[in-house]
Amino acid sequence: MTERDPTTAEAPEATDFRSVEAQVALTLDAAVRPRPVRVAISEAQGLLCAEEVVAEHALPGFDQAAVDGYAVRSVDVRTAGQEPVQLPVVGEIPAGSRQPRRLQPGQAVRVATGAPLPTLADAVVPTAFTDGHQAKVTVHRAVPSAGYVRRTGEDVQIGDVAVRTGDTIGAAQVGLLAAVGRSKVLVYPRPRVSIISVGDELVDVDRTPSVGQVYDVNSYALAAAARDAGAEVSRVGIVPLDPKRLRETVEGRLLMSEVVVVAGGAGGSVGDEVHAALADLGEIDLARVAMHPGSVQGFGRLGPDSVPTFLIPANPMSALVVFEVLIRPLIRAARGTRNPHRRIVEARLLSPITSTKGRRGFLRGQLLRDESNGEYLVQPLGTSGAHLLASLAEANCLINVDEDLVEVAAGEQVKVTFLAQRA
Repeated sequence: MTERDPTTAEAPEATDFRSVEAQVALTLDAAVRPRPVRVAISEAQGLLCAEEVVAEHALPGFDQAAVDGYAVRSVDVRTAGQEPVQLPVVGEIPAGSRQPRRLQPGQAVRVATGAPLPTLADAVVPTAFTDGHQAKVTVHRAVPSAGYVRRTGEDVQIGDVAVRTGDTIGAAQVGLLAAVGRSKVLVYPRPRVSIISVGDELVDVDRTPSVGQVYDVNSYALAAAARDAGAEVSRVGIVPLDPKRLRETVEGRLLMSEVVVVAGGAGGSVGDEVHAALADLGEIDLARVAMHPGSVQGFGRLGPDSVPTFLIPANPMSALVVFEVLIRPLIRAARGTRNPHRRIVEARLLSPITSTKGRRGFLRGQLLRDESNGEYLVQPLGTSGAHLLASLAEANCLINVDEDLVEVAAGEQVKVTFLAQRA
């Protein structure tokens, strides 16, 4: 690895850039969790629970057969392992039966899986342990007390916490909520994120660009990234660089969003115009962050509700990296995720890389696993150019290069941010 010489004229002054850590802390501090709402459990999947769900009913709610077989008193079949035991079958109980039954000593009742046990029965003999007859059954194996029986409250007892505050509600949690009789649950809704692309040169993907025009990539790519982070997304699309219209659009989105992202709103004369158009909505901090790509960016808390608002570069590659490093953690924090950051692993570099002096590099890579020893390996993709969106589509990680390094040789260990795997 090669370290940056801080005495060179090419190195920027320390005061020119804000550290990535400082910018992340600034944005995370602005995370606003939406107020909890009560929804049907069928709509709760993927959301975070906002209450302690205490079971008001035991699960199971009654002693029930765990298998198809015969309900018996275990004492009546205790010798079946030595010689077969015959018992008269005095009835049958299907699953869902509400007809109470009482078992007398020396009798058996045929039961289906999930059927309530008759009074006095303390075990179920599986059909496979018998000859399966319906009038008089021969039992070939003994079963202990409580054998093949689901006891009342064995899974959940009255007063147990079935789902805790902060738990992510998945399929198992939905099933448990249903099992304890809850049709609705209090959850933290997905934070609402509005994505706006600014630029007179932009056209939507269903139109043919003229000379000097380009497709609006950012509103689509960033909207997808926000959904992946767990947000409810409004892709506003293209807004021309008209101060009045831009201000009105952003002001309207502030009323219905927990996060607003303006792509094309940072850097150059366009960034200055966007900043001026939004200035009376709140203070926007324009900063040069010690990262590459995407160092020039803006952040503020705008509107009466101090909504976190990002001004990020127009370049799609830079915009996605800024989103990954700064905006995604804020969305995850707003959802209530305990650790809003991606997993970081160490990997051995398969090819040399270079990075920009004085800035932390976030370079595209393909993370691999050496099956022989479990070691992580990482192959850089493309070059360090900020415009190469195609290589990001192939990447499953970002290689993190410290600010003081300009070159990293093949074989060196690097930190890698692991992105979501493709299905």
